[in-house]
Amino acid sequence: MKQISGKDLARVLQRHGWELKRVNGSHHIFGKAGRIERIVVPIHGNTPLKIGLLRHQMKSAGLTEADF
Repeated sequence: MKQISGKDLARVLQRHGWELKRVNGSHHIFGKAGRIERIVVPIHGNTPLKIGLLRHQMKSAGLTEADF
């Protein structure tokens, strides 16, 4: 699995129907109509997300590696 930044993950989420609900500091909170999950993406410049966090967020959003 390749590492991606929070900015890149936010773009992928928006392409798949997730919308930015609010921003709390450097954390962007995304939601999707009809789903109760909220996905919190830390955006700290272009630093890559850690693999465990990225996998958890991908699973919550229903994304696969092919979506990137």
